[in-house]
Amino acid sequence: MAWKSIRWLTFGTASIKNLKHVKDFSESGQTGWRDEMKVSLGAHRPVVVAVGGTLREHSSTEKALKLVLRRCVELGADTVLISGADLDLPAYAPERAERTERAQLLVDSLRRADAILIGSPGYHGGISGLVKNALDYTEDMRGDARCYFDGRPVGCVATGAGWQGAVATLGALRAVVHALRGWPTPLGVAINTIEPVFAPDGECLSPDLARTLDAMAEQLLEFVAARSALATAV
Repeated sequence: MAWKSIRWLTFGTASIKNLKHVKDFSESGQTGWRDEMKVSLGAHRPVVVAVGGTLREHSSTEKALKLVLRRCVELGADTVLISGADLDLPAYAPERAERTERAQLLVDSLRRADAILIGSPGYHGGISGLVKNALDYTEDMRGDARCYFDGRPVGCVATGAGWQGAVATLGALRAVVHALRGWPTPLGVAINTIEPVFAPDGECLSPDLARTLDAMAEQLLEFVAARSALATAV
């Protein structure tokens, strides 16, 4: 069994963390369409950018995002995680041209993303103000050739202390993705954090949830591979 590291870029501190002991999917002995998908990506390593969580590091939402990104790395992608202090941004003001370093890095990362992952805790039945404010910065992308999230798959993950808040927040995230011209993955993930779902080290305690998060990663990269093949054919 082979192992490799994942590179997480944390823009708030410009730090790079190495997370070891991630199984190398290419040498795990698994076969099937997911292996073929990895091969079909070719020399291009797609970039998956995840945005979400809370200002508190290692929140349940951040742990879920990291697990999806880990699977993306196993399938051949590069990943960027914007969470924790990286989300501590000024309230978005479209009339102001100046941007903080963190805000500019957020927008630049989303611009280069081939696939996007958004995660929010459910605060009073909806998206947290912190995550919504980060998403408001996509207005800076309105004049891009590929404006907002156009043509890109977007996975949505919502957490909450109960199913009502998590499910409502998931629906709100998917509505925002539609408004930003993104393609929500068929699978959305709502997580009830009242149940013991994550260990302190971030590993998933629920086999069903672990498979669901893996499936979201696979859908993101399946979409990227399909669009890449279509562009090549055209």
